[in-house]
Amino acid sequence: MKRTLVAVVFLMLAMSVAQAQKLTGAGATFPYPIYSKWFSEYSAAHPGVQINYQSIGSGGGIRQVTSGLVDFGASDGPMTNEQLAASKIKLIHIPTVLGAVVPVFNIPGVHDLRFSSEVLADIYLGKINDWADPRIVKDNPGVRLPNQKIIVVHRSDGSGTSYIFTDYLSKVSKEWAGGPGKGTSPSWPVGVGGKGNEGVAGLVRQLPGAIGYVELIYALQNKISYGEVKNPAGNWVRASIEGVTAAAASVKQMPADYRVSITNAPGAQSYPISSFTWLLVPVRSADPAKGRVLKDMLSWIVKSGEGQAAGLSYAPLPSNVVEKVIKTIYTLQ
Repeated sequence: MKRTLVAVVFLMLAMSVAQAQKLTGAGATFPYPIYSKWFSEYSAAHPGVQINYQSIGSGGGIRQVTSGLVDFGASDGPMTNEQLAASKIKLIHIPTVLGAVVPVFNIPGVHDLRFSSEVLADIYLGKINDWADPRIVKDNPGVRLPNQKIIVVHRSDGSGTSYIFTDYLSKVSKEWAGGPGKGTSPSWPVGVGGKGNEGVAGLVRQLPGAIGYVELIYALQNKISYGEVKNPAGNWVRASIEGVTAAAASVKQMPADYRVSITNAPGAQSYPISSFTWLLVPVRSADPAKGRVLKDMLSWIVKSGEGQAAGLSYAPLPSNVVEKVIKTIYTLQ
């Protein structure tokens, strides 16, 4: 009896060791709060599975996953055709949640501001450099704006948040589109850089007169004021789950590879600086055991994790996208 019990214990230990897997990932800081929660909860529900995710920015995540240094990457800006072709590993984009990038600011005594697309573009082009500029004053009647220099803050690292923001600026400003353009690491005309959403939020908090851009949850967690943005319908919209969801609804046909932009989307309630964010995963994992765990984790995220998105100010995937993503996950090997 004792020998049988010992044999069973050893068998269970052997199975536990066989099932133990450590997944490594790297990339976007934009979804880090929700990814941190998801990975922690998935690991807790699956003893032996460890998930180590480094929020190093979308650019770093793309470099690491295309080089085979991590099991999965993460980006808020979809990879280009050139990046996909150059990758050592065949990758697919798996959308996870949607979020909003907000213009955060630090003006003593001012907590509510409105930003038109033209004003945001010209601030980041260096053409508007004082908070008392007539164009800002015109959009904000009744707000006492000081004669104070605007300190522009942007990302210093390769960033999907920068991609979303500059994708938006490229759609609303011909000068921006023909100059810095959209990208994870554009050539910024003016400003100082902060690493990660955390770094930008920290600099804006420290520097009176500063303006920056971060994912909504970072503004809320750091208690930084953020402004309303005028959308294509001419409405001033404050970032919200509803506004991001309305922007996502503008996509009538999701592309097969899920690479889509929803910045400056039409719709009365659409928040104009909205985006999907993606995990970048191998179509075929080099390690079949890791591949099975990664596939199961992705299924868990889409089926169970989406319900937690709103609690961290992200918008969950639309139901029609969920159905499509689940089918895609099942094809992974």
